[in-house]
Amino acid sequence: MQEKGTISIHTENIFPIIKKFLYSDHEIFLRELVSNAVDATQKIKRLATLGQYKGELGDITVEVSFDEKKKTITISDKGLGMTAEEIKKYINQIAFSGATEFVEKFKDAKDANEIIGKFGLGFYSAFMVAKNVEIHTLSYQDGAEPAIWTCDGSTEFEIKKGKRKTRGTDIILHINEDSEEFLDKWKLQGILDKYCKFLPVPIKFGTKSESVEDGVDDKGEKKWKSVEVDNIINTTSPIWTKSPNDLKDEDYLNFYKELYPMSEDPLFWIHLNVDYPFNLTGVLYFPKVKNEFELQRNKIKLFSRQVFITDEVKDIVPEFLMLLHGVIDSPDIPLNVSRSFLQADGNVKKINNYITKKVADKLSELYKKDRKAYEAKWNDIGLFVKYGMISEDKFYEKGKEFTLLKNTKNEYFTLDEYTEKVKAIQTNKDDQTIFLYATDVDKQDSFIASANKKDYDVLILDSPIDSHFIQHIETKLDKTQLKRVDADVVEKLIQKEDSYANLLTEDQSKQVKELFEKAIDNKSYSVEIEGLSPEEMPVTITMEEWMRRMKDMAQTGGGGPMSFYGQMPDNYKVAINGNHPVVDKILKAEGEEAQLQLAKQAFDLAKLSQGLLTGKDLTAFVKRSVELI
Repeated sequence: MQEKGTISIHTENIFPIIKKFLYSDHEIFLRELVSNAVDATQKIKRLATLGQYKGELGDITVEVSFDEKKKTITISDKGLGMTAEEIKKYINQIAFSGATEFVEKFKDAKDANEIIGKFGLGFYSAFMVAKNVEIHTLSYQDGAEPAIWTCDGSTEFEIKKGKRKTRGTDIILHINEDSEEFLDKWKLQGILDKYCKFLPVPIKFGTKSESVEDGVDDKGEKKWKSVEVDNIINTTSPIWTKSPNDLKDEDYLNFYKELYPMSEDPLFWIHLNVDYPFNLTGVLYFPKVKNEFELQRNKIKLFSRQVFITDEVKDIVPEFLMLLHGVIDSPDIPLNVSRSFLQADGNVKKINNYITKKVADKLSELYKKDRKAYEAKWNDIGLFVKYGMISEDKFYEKGKEFTLLKNTKNEYFTLDEYTEKVKAIQTNKDDQTIFLYATDVDKQDSFIASANKKDYDVLILDSPIDSHFIQHIETKLDKTQLKRVDADVVEKLIQKEDSYANLLTEDQSKQVKELFEKAIDNKSYSVEIEGLSPEEMPVTITMEEWMRRMKDMAQTGGGGPMSFYGQMPDNYKVAINGNHPVVDKILKAEGEEAQLQLAKQAFDLAKLSQGLLTGKDLTAFVKRSVELI
C-alpha cells in the first residue's frame, strides 16, 4: 500500500492561512491533539461496552512525549485507530470539505478562536508548530493493516503501509524552528496542566519521583525511598462529573484548593447539573470578597467534555456573577468560536438564565434555612446580590426576598421589613418614606447622632456598588427616597409639617448670612439660615444628595455622564441654625471684627467635624481657639 496525492481544495495553499490566523494562540495545538486522542480512546471503550469490540482494552493511557534532539513531539493513544481509507476520509476530505468557504469567510478574521474547530481544523492546528506531521495508526478492526500518513505542510500528502503492531494512533510533530520553545518539559507540562487537567482518560507525560515506604529502621520508625512513577497530569473524574449525593463538603473544599491553591475557603457553593434543554454541569463557589471586586474576575473556567476552553465566560455567566469562582462544563456551548458568536447562540442565553436562577434559589434556601448564618455572611455576599439586583430584573424579583440592609446598630432587615420599620416615623409631609444612610460611620457620626435624637434609623451603605444600588432600589420601591445622612440638616432630610420656625427677624437673618459669607469668603460654600432645634449644631455643612450620589457613582465607574460629575468641584451648603444660642452671641458681639471671628470659629468647627479643615486653615483655627479661651 502506497499512495501519493493532493488534498482536494479549490484554493491556494491553506496552511499559511492556518498559521497566520492561529499563530497568536498556537499552544492550543496540544489541546486539540490530546483531545482527539481522548475521543478515540473513549470510542473504543464505548464499542467494548456495546460488545462491538471483543479484544482486550488493556492500558488506555494517552501519552505525550518529546525528543529535544530529534525535535519531535508525539501524542500516542490506544484508541480506535484508523485504516488508510479512514485517514483519506477524515484527514484529507472532511477537514478540507469547507476549505473554500473557510478562506472566503475568515480571510479578514482577527480572532484565532473564530476559526479553529469551525471546519474540522482541530487536527490541522498541528501545522502551527510543525513543519512535518506523521500519523502512525492501526485500526481496531479485524484484519486491518497499519498505515502511515505524512504531510509537510503543503497540500501534498503520502500514505503508505506502516509497522504499528497495536491498536491506536501516534501523531508525530516535527517542530519547526519558530516553535522550538515547545521542546521544553516545563512549557509542555504547563500547557497540559492548563487544558488537559481534567480529561476523562489518563494522560501521561514522562515520569516523576515519589516517596514510598521502605520498611522500618533500627528504632522502628518508617523508612522512605524515592521511586520513579508515571507522571499522570490529570484527574479523570473531577467532582463536577459526580452526583452531589456522592460528595462531601470536604470534596468540594479540596477541589477548590486544587483550582485556587492560595485562596481562603469559599463561603458556599452551588452544584450545577442539568441535561434538558441543554447539557450543563459544574460547581460555582462564592469566594470571600470584600471590596476589591475588580480584582477577582476571570476565575470561572469553561470546559467542554472536561477539555478546558477559556476563563473568558462573560457571555455564559451573568455579569453580576463574574466574581464567582469554579467550573462550568457544557458540550452545548459552541467551541472555539468568537465571543460575538457566543452571544448569538440560543443555548448560551438559556444557560445564562439557568445559572441566574440556580444562584437565586441557593441564596433563598440559605436565607430561609438559617437567617443568622446568612446575616453573618452578608458582608461577603452582599456585593454579588446587590450587583444582581441592579443588572438583572429577574434576579431582582427573587432577590428582594433575601437582600439585606444593615443599620448602624448592626441589625439586618429585608427591604419589606425595613420599610415597615421606618414608615411610621420617617415619612415626610409629602408622604414619601425616607431611608437615611451613612457611607462612613465615623466621619458622619455627628449627623447620625442628630438623626438618632429624633428616633430616626440610619442604614450603612458603604460598599463600592452601593451608590448604584441606592439609585436602583429608589426606582423599584414605591414612594421611597434614600438620603445620605449628611446631605442636609436632619429637619430638611425628612421635612414634617411641624418643623421649627426660624426665630430671627428678616433683618437679623440677612445680617447673619452676610457675616458668614464674609467670614467664609469661598464661593464653593452657599449660606442659608434655617429654623432648627436649638439642640442642633449652630453650623452644619452638607452637600446635596443628588451631587453626592453622582460623585459616588463617578468614583465607582458610572462612566458616561457620571464621570463629568466626578470632575466637578465640590459645592457645599452651609446651614446656619437661627435658633442656636451661638448665633445670638454672634449678633450681640461688639464690633464686626468680633462677630466675624465668632462666625469663622463656628464655621471651622463644622468643617473640623467633617474632616474638611486642613493645612493653614487648621493652624489658624487652633491659634484662634487658644485666643478665645
